[in-house]
Amino acid sequence: MPRLRKASYVGSNAIRHFTIMKLISLLLACILSRPCYAQFKLITLDKNSIPKDIRYTGNVVQAVRWTDKTGDNVIILTATDRTISKNALDEDYKDGALYAYHYLMINNTPKQTWKIYDYVKECPFDMFLHFINKGFSITDLNKDGNAEIWITYKVSCHSDITPVPMKIIMYQDNVKYAARGNTRVQESEKTFTGGDFSFDEAFKKAPVEFRRYAEKLWNKNKIEAWEQ
Repeated sequence: MPRLRKASYVGSNAIRHFTIMKLISLLLACILSRPCYAQFKLITLDKNSIPKDIRYTGNVVQAVRWTDKTGDNVIILTATDRTISKNALDEDYKDGALYAYHYLMINNTPKQTWKIYDYVKECPFDMFLHFINKGFSITDLNKDGNAEIWITYKVSCHSDITPVPMKIIMYQDNVKYAARGNTRVQESEKTFTGGDFSFDEAFKKAPVEFRRYAEKLWNKNKIEAWEQ
């Protein structure tokens, strides 16, 4: 009997040790596989909490504030209303625009460091012009204490079910990186078209972790859902 109890005790310890080690391995895998968000505490802003001296065009889609090694940062994404094009043949022709602004707050005074502006003009068809919510993120992939700002959006005037142009724009230290291509469209039960993209020269020369994250971001958002 004592031997049986001892064997049972040893077996129980072995199972407990194995379980703990497995949990530690899973935790480490999760930590290593996730991008580094924890360095920055993001504060979500609405139009009433955006610093009053900041100027922007359009309606606020998303805005956040955080602090990194560069200082007190504010990023604002906006979109204009669809308006009838000037000198349009009829009311079906519409214009629209997207903006992204980055400001540094220095002694409570905003300093604009960069701006993204993209648009569709004189569009008589479906206008695909919007930011992709799951394509926006703030990271520190190279762990240098300066944020990487990721913005993904579509921009097109479309009259059919072909792939839609999509862009990923990333900024770090006021340097712009871009990935451009088209969404992936299902043509039939077994055939697809589109989904490819290419890096600009800045991305090609960037740290490999930037390109890896851009690829994941692209693949996560490339399937066309026909949202306008």
